[in-house]
Amino acid sequence: MDFNAAAYTSYLGEHKGQEVIWVSFPKNDNLISALKRKVKARWSQSQKCWYVADVAHYRELFGLEQKSIGKFAFQKIHPVNQPAFERFRGQLALKAYSRNTIKTYCMEFAQFLYILKSHRVENITADQLRSYCLYCIQKLKLTENQMHSRLNALKFYFEQVLRREKFFFDIPRPKKPSSLPKVWSTTDIVKLFKATDNLKHLLMLKLCYGMGLRVSEVVRLKVEHIDSKRMQVLIAAAKGKKDRYVTLPESILKDLRSYYLQYHPKDYLLGGQYGGQYAIRSVQAVFEQAMKNAGIHKSVGIHSLRHSYATHLLEYGTDISLIQKLLGHHDIKTTQIYTHVSQRDLAKVKSPLDRI
Repeated sequence: MDFNAAAYTSYLGEHKGQEVIWVSFPKNDNLISALKRKVKARWSQSQKCWYVADVAHYRELFGLEQKSIGKFAFQKIHPVNQPAFERFRGQLALKAYSRNTIKTYCMEFAQFLYILKSHRVENITADQLRSYCLYCIQKLKLTENQMHSRLNALKFYFEQVLRREKFFFDIPRPKKPSSLPKVWSTTDIVKLFKATDNLKHLLMLKLCYGMGLRVSEVVRLKVEHIDSKRMQVLIAAAKGKKDRYVTLPESILKDLRSYYLQYHPKDYLLGGQYGGQYAIRSVQAVFEQAMKNAGIHKSVGIHSLRHSYATHLLEYGTDISLIQKLLGHHDIKTTQIYTHVSQRDLAKVKSPLDRI
């Protein structure tokens, strides 16, 4: 018997101090078997009911509403500004912003509302907003990137919610530092892979480097996205909600087949603990542990594997417009930054010191 969510009644609750989803249904061996095959369900002897962990994947599976983004932030906002926060969050949802963007914008806007306390946000003037930006830079010591994130949230509220289109006209944005991507040598990448024994973890790292994927794209990969006949992979709804295809490396096929036999993935290629997406933070932890195992001491994140993919392609002679498409960049100027770190031409330059 296949799993059918409609055969079960689910509702939110608590059990032993933990948030859970209770799953109720008439006693039936087939329903029990189907439930246990689909989810990690447990039986509560005290409540005489089955339950699963309250996680996003299970909420989606049982048709329950997802947890409200910014609930904790909302509780700390003064009551006079809570309607503005709700309107802000609603406008983001109506514009179909991604869950991560909504979460970031809500937290940034909430930080502003905390400062205002009982002062109504809609009464804020441009001069007051300018003073707040100076406070963020001088007192809170926010970085340029943090300031851009906060300004984006505030700009959205005043221009998209309150419709004050020129409200930010006189407020300059701090100049971002012109930093270059951090790139690995192929020797260190091989060393990183060799230090990773767990097949699932190794596959994660190879997908990041071998296809130049963002970590968010790796965890969203589904089994159906892999086309080994055409040797390509669909990256669905990536940054900017755009689809793209990338080349499936031939060298990864053996690992993929071994992984299929060992883990039997059904939906997501790299399924998480409860069958949904693998947590992004967990993939980052895998990367950090692999670096430690390999004895590599670099101040880099897992995104550096994507940078290395692009840089190495450029050094191997790949056309930059093709690299742009593989990375999913909207503007080729974003891709051109890799020309500044590529050693293809720099390696040919001989220092005057070596000529003496």
